[in-house]
Amino acid sequence: MKFNIRNYFIIICMFIPVLANANDCVTSCGVARGLMQLDPYTLVSKQNLWRDIPSFNEMGQLNVVIEIPAGRTEKWETRKSDGALAWNIKKGKPRVVKYIGYPGNYGMIPQTILPKELGGDGDALDVIVLGPPLLRGSIEQARLIGVLRLLDDGEQDDKLIAVSKNSPFYKIDSIKELDQKYPGVSNILELWFENYKGEGEMESRGFFDVETAESILQKASDYYLNSYN
Repeated sequence: MKFNIRNYFIIICMFIPVLANANDCVTSCGVARGLMQLDPYTLVSKQNLWRDIPSFNEMGQLNVVIEIPAGRTEKWETRKSDGALAWNIKKGKPRVVKYIGYPGNYGMIPQTILPKELGGDGDALDVIVLGPPLLRGSIEQARLIGVLRLLDDGEQDDKLIAVSKNSPFYKIDSIKELDQKYPGVSNILELWFENYKGEGEMESRGFFDVETAESILQKASDYYLNSYN
């Protein structure tokens, strides 16, 4: 999808309120309760956020660890070595996405890992949770509706798409229904991921259905159970 003025206008209109809230909450808030700031680049919890939290809760809802709230640009991620949240360091500096903020709450599914030979990147599964901005480090209940299949410099880098339990999006069951009831949202997601790293860095292969997303999740869950238990 090519970047054009109409799409740019849609994005700006969508994120003005989100970015306004984010700018009001730089360091004093925006982090879930129970997390302690070990240093400027590390947040720790009593739980290992990757290993101690199941992929699903008792009601069968997907658990997602929120690493980057909607509208933010600071690139935090869950560290596999100890399950802490760490601000990614690149070339000696904390990484900040040089683009408009994330178009949804970005996080990972605990107790998953997908190696490159199975179509992953060697880390826990990435997921975008549609809904209002959430706290960094919070555990959000969500439901899968599909997957955006991407190539990052030629390597698979899929993003599962989920809807937050506490949002109007939770009534949505598929990407098709999302397009029908919330026109433009999937276009914004695809456009953002195609462009946030710079021209030509990311290539979209389009959206796939919830069955594809669930198959990816099953492979990542099975690999985790076989490798880390």
